Amino acid sequence: MYYGAIKKYDIANGPGVRVSLFVSGCTNRCAHCFQPETWDFTYGQPYTEESEQEILQALASPYIKGLTVLGGEPFEFENQKVLVKLLRKVRKELPEKDIWCFTGFTLDEDLIVQGKRYGGVTDEMLSLIDVLVDGRFIEELKDITLRFRGSSNQRLIDMKKTRECHHIVLMDEKR
Repeated sequence: MYYGAIKKYDIANGPGVRVSLFVSGCTNRCAHCFQPETWDFTYGQPYTEESEQEILQALASPYIKGLTVLGGEPFEFENQKVLVKLLRKVRKELPEKDIWCFTGFTLDEDLIVQGKRYGGVTDEMLSLIDVLVDGRFIEELKDITLRFRGSSNQRLIDMKKTRECHHIVLMDEKR
């Protein structure tokens, strides 16, 4: 897996100060994407053990609320295989940190059994995420008043409540 950036003090991609990992590779290729360079699966630099340690060390700071994974596309099959290992480590070593993930795929269509981005670790990866922001960016639905997303079709999904209720539960945006 390659990544475009590790931001250690991100305040735009989830609540609080966060560490954000921008992975490379995206087959969605949304029109007017804010980072089209990340569509290339070899954009940036290779994700290594050192990259992972850099992320974990940055997350350990007490003022960091959590990790955000975005891209590119975290749910491309190649990226899932690597990211699930990182998410496991974050859950084990830093259980107080929350995990957000942005995807252009949709939870109830693409990330389910027989969905176009469902693979061997998809369920585990989803089980480790607190908030999933799903849906492609659609320019015609762009709304700059929305928190943590660019177009009105995108959803902020509370994954813990979704798992408990067995249906999609949207996040309370006031929290």
